Amino acid sequence: MTNDSLKNIPVRKRLRERLTKGPMIVAPGIYDAYGARFVEQAGFEAVYMTGNGVSACLLGRPDVGLVDLTLFAAHAHRAAACVDIPLICDADTGYGNAVNIKRTVEEFEAAGVAAIHIEDQMAPKRCGHLPGSRPVVSLEEHAAKIAAAIAARRDPDFIIIARTDAASGHGLDEAIRRGRAYREAGADVVFVELKTSPTILGDMKRVTSEIAAPCLINIDGGGKLGALTADEIEQLGFRIAIYPGLERYAAGFATREALAALKRDGTTAAVHDRMLTMKEYNEVLGLSEVEQWEKKFMGG
Repeated sequence: MTNDSLKNIPVRKRLRERLTKGPMIVAPGIYDAYGARFVEQAGFEAVYMTGNGVSACLLGRPDVGLVDLTLFAAHAHRAAACVDIPLICDADTGYGNAVNIKRTVEEFEAAGVAAIHIEDQMAPKRCGHLPGSRPVVSLEEHAAKIAAAIAARRDPDFIIIARTDAASGHGLDEAIRRGRAYREAGADVVFVELKTSPTILGDMKRVTSEIAAPCLINIDGGGKLGALTADEIEQLGFRIAIYPGLERYAAGFATREALAALKRDGTTAAVHDRMLTMKEYNEVLGLSEVEQWEKKFMGG
């Protein structure tokens, strides 16, 4: 199937069909619409919006539960609107109880998002890669929130991903038990948050073999986990791999280097070969499409 023919299939349906067919979905992480265009133009079939990155982008603050639903959903809407690939979003804890979950699903659906993941951390949540374990709510409470999310969606192709952070504080057995329960509650995909450890490869295999659901893995660090290729991750049984930190780390590094050059030299000449030209920048933003539209409807 060609890229042009894929555009005729709604993005949510496209993502849902790919949960069980074809190679593993690789979704690089972004924190704004500009980044989403880079992912699509690089040839990836899905993009992931990270809550950590959005907190940094919009607030300049760490991911400790400071971003609310309306702030995130509005930001996601702008990213989803500028690309033709499915956008998967971090929806934190769902921003409250089962009543709040209903509105969360409605807002992300209205924003054009294809999938969200909802985690079982206690509020206020913290990024899974910050130091320390993550206090989690009861299995029963989160299973009910997942069931509420399923009941709230209007589009049956809108994907609900159930995330558990239980492994860091309660062990992998408990995380797998929760993953199974969340699948039984209706989750389309299960996301067990894992940290790099000497047993990481075995832990990953246990997750995919013991939970009867498409599984998502978060690749956001170094060590054995960060060194795995997409093919190796797929061989361990995963259906989606997200790379939340890719753009925020790369952009932060490049920006710091360019600023240091300007401060040191009084010019950015030393880093010009590592910066986009104006022409390349406008190509990313699709300026030529705007110019063609102007020519067609405004007489040039």
